[in-house]
Parts: sequence; structure tokens; C-alpha cells
Amino acid sequence: MKVYFAGPLFTTPERTWNAEVTAALRAAGHEVFLAQEQDPGNDGAGTFATDVGGINWADGLVAIMDGPAPDSGTSWEVGYAFGLKKWIVLVRTDIRALAGSAGDYDPMLTGAATVRIDLPAGSTVQVIAMILDALARIETGSAQPHQPGGVASLSAAEGSGRSP
Repeated sequence: MKVYFAGPLFTTPERTWNAEVTAALRAAGHEVFLAQEQDPGNDGAGTFATDVGGINWADGLVAIMDGPAPDSGTSWEVGYAFGLKKWIVLVRTDIRALAGSAGDYDPMLTGAATVRIDLPAGSTVQVIAMILDALARIETGSAQPHQPGGVASLSAAEGSGRSP
């Protein structure tokens, strides 16, 4: 599958984690557009054009929803992909959810999801396994994009059955 990987990329840890997850998706046979590989040196207009082209190219989007509020650019990318009727996998690993301080994120984002993965404090290996499971569900048709009330939600208790 052709995947657009959307998420914050402003810090070294964010870029490193994005690259690790992307490498695993590629190793599993997926083609992945990772903006941080495409955008270095671009101005705002260049970044916008490159990223829109990446979303247009992709079959769907994996979007990282971590933080007190999801990244504004990532949120825009989700909306754009939804408008194009592409599948969307939302991923949230934010540990603040365990303390009850993260709260739900915007229903405009969760409503756009084909699959929603909520894995507070999940390891990178667990997150990758859950994303691969979600992509397999989408590929086999067991998770259909944009069906009213049809968002598949995966949590640490469910998931792929793969070991962390």
C-alpha cells in the first residue's frame, strides 16, 4: 500500500521515531511518503506543494495524534485526505491519557478515521504491530473507510496478537 505518514517532525526525537516507524512499514512492503525526507530546505509554499502531492499519491494516511492537542499540520492533512475519500489510521500513544489529562481529541479528527489506534505508553514495536494490523484490515476490506459509525478502534488490549 502507498502510505502518507503524517505527524509532528519538529524535534529530533519526533523525526527519529517517524523514521523508525517508516522503516518498519517499508520493511513490511509498504511504500511510505515521509515528509521529513522530502521537505528539507523547502519554504512554506514548497512544503505545502510537496506534502499535498504526497497525500494525492498515497492510498491513505497514517497520522500521529500525540500531544495535548494533535499537530495542526497533521490535522489539516487528515482533513484533506478525508476530503479525497482516502483511508485514515489515527495513532495516539500519548501517556497523558493514562492520567486522564489528555482527554479526547477533536471529533472532527476521530470522525474522519477509518481505524483509530489508542496505545498510551505503547512501545515502538507495539505501535508498529498495531499499524501493520490496521493496514492489513484495510487491505482485506475488514476496515472500510468513512462508513458512518464504522470506525475500527484498536487498543492495547486488542490489537494484532503480535508480541511487543
